[in-house]
Amino acid sequence: MRIIFMGTPDFAVPCLLRLLADGEQVVGVFTQPDKPKGRGYTLTPPPVKTAALEHGVPVFQPTTLRDGEAEKIIRSLAPDLIVVVAYGKILPAEILFFPKYHSVNIHASLLPKYRGAAPIQWSILCGETETGVTSMLMDEGIDTGDMLLHKTTKIEENMTAGELHDVLAELGAQVLSETVSALKNGTLCPVPQTGESSYAPMLTKALCPLDFSKSAQEVHDQIRGLSPYPTATFLLSGKRIKAFRSKLGGTADKAFPAGTVVSCNGDIAVVCGDGNLVHITELQPEGKKRMSASAFLVGHNLPVGALLE
Repeated sequence: MRIIFMGTPDFAVPCLLRLLADGEQVVGVFTQPDKPKGRGYTLTPPPVKTAALEHGVPVFQPTTLRDGEAEKIIRSLAPDLIVVVAYGKILPAEILFFPKYHSVNIHASLLPKYRGAAPIQWSILCGETETGVTSMLMDEGIDTGDMLLHKTTKIEENMTAGELHDVLAELGAQVLSETVSALKNGTLCPVPQTGESSYAPMLTKALCPLDFSKSAQEVHDQIRGLSPYPTATFLLSGKRIKAFRSKLGGTADKAFPAGTVVSCNGDIAVVCGDGNLVHITELQPEGKKRMSASAFLVGHNLPVGALLE
């Protein structure tokens, strides 16, 4: 099957590699333009571009899909199918429906929950214990097309968004492989999305400050849902600290204001609004490297009773 693959970040790479491993004819890869990164603003290719070039697949990086040029390229490649995985651009109808089998998307949630740009992070932020990957036939809405196949996975209690990302990336490759196989065999049965839907918008820095007046579970979910980026933060003596990992356990033995440090025994135990404790286990002070809470405590005198804000 002649396939055009559209994707950009690390999440999309396993899907591309799986298509190639399955022997599919990937005739072209569309990905976002190179972007400057790092302190030196070095122009850096997206992960999908790097993977495609390593396997000799032609790469196209249009800044827009709406000026007619991208459509000309796609028509010249004569794909049977377009596969879209975290590409980052909306496909116009003339591209979306051009191939024989139209366009298939791999989305990192159990649709119709968590449509949108950040389903992995929002599933954790909202306290879900299960998520998955769905393949769907694309339409002109945002993640509203008919569902094809899906696979589920548990979200472990202390799993971060970064860890879940890696699990779902591999799961997505499996779903895509099975979807393409079923498409070729004529055994796919598209199913309209039904039930309660939700939206997972892009993450912003406004989500980062921790509010210890919330329950310990909510604080824990915020820390792991924003790890490794954009990262939950709190203030200690006016200094901003990033929190990357945490765990739950125990309750305060007496009434303390929310945000009070009640123990510094290898991690930083903080009382939350419901009286339960969240234990911060990995963090990054301003101007320092990411480190364990125990390493931080070696170099910082953090007294019991200190207030985190």
